[in-house]
Amino acid sequence: MPGAGLIAALDRLASRHVPGAELGALREELRRRYGPALRGILFYGSCLRSGNALDGLVDLYVVVDRYRSAYRNPLTALANALLPPNVFYLELPVPGGRVRCKYAVFSRRHLLRGTSGRWFQSYLWGRLAQPTAVLYAADEQAAGDLLQALGQAVVTLVRRALPALPERFTQTDLWEGALALSYATELRAEKGQRSAHIVESDPEYYGAVTAPALGELAWPVRSVTGETGSMETGSTGEADIPARTRWLSRLAWSARRVQGKTLSVLRLVKSAFTFQGGVDYLLWKLERHSGVRVEATERERRHPLIYGWGLAWRLYRRGAFR
Repeated sequence: MPGAGLIAALDRLASRHVPGAELGALREELRRRYGPALRGILFYGSCLRSGNALDGLVDLYVVVDRYRSAYRNPLTALANALLPPNVFYLELPVPGGRVRCKYAVFSRRHLLRGTSGRWFQSYLWGRLAQPTAVLYAADEQAAGDLLQALGQAVVTLVRRALPALPERFTQTDLWEGALALSYATELRAEKGQRSAHIVESDPEYYGAVTAPALGELAWPVRSVTGETGSMETGSTGEADIPARTRWLSRLAWSARRVQGKTLSVLRLVKSAFTFQGGVDYLLWKLERHSGVRVEATERERRHPLIYGWGLAWRLYRRGAFR
């Protein structure tokens, strides 16, 4: 369980973003869809950073108690359990236009496990260590679970990334380096400066969570003035991490890159069954981040599992993702 200081900081930070009409509409529709199985909703990503839910696609994590209680179809529940998450598309009319949402479903168990050090892959703890808002919590227990997951994600990312980074670092170096390591484990369309943009977009968040997270590590971390655990914004710190630990960390990140890219492909294949309009969304997102525009044929849209491999190869050849 993360320390009280980190949890308190995240509790304050996660409630900074007051849901507008667009997010309220999404929240109520998801409550209708999942009923009593719904435990919480987390809001993250580019629309959170921009503050405009109509600019792009809203990214949400939907947390349910159990997959079997969330779905009528047992095969859908099984797919979610074997390779979480299941990803769905939701579009609603709202005042001023239409709000579009991509939401990923995790069980409470998978959320808590996937943000902790027990999950090798950074898919969850790499994302939820970034600024995240709590859009909905079913009750006090659910709210506590969500904050615990966010706290675990922050500590896990810092603990896993710091040994792979230079011995001396600033707060900005730490987070840019940590996010870059996590992004490198996925099929990403974004350019290399993506992590820098994310860190620059919310200095209040990273300034608030850095010191509490560093205080939970097993290695001494101090500022250059020698004050253990002190990492003010703009200061330089250093970590006394054994050389063997650093070597093992770099080896682990190499393994994560292979594992993560493989899982990304499998999740894309699985999303063909759940994500309506998924091919057009994927092309739109790749063009938005990479500038590469590729048109899909109607056959590729209707049968992505059969004919989508040619599309994927064209995208790769033109540099739409790495």
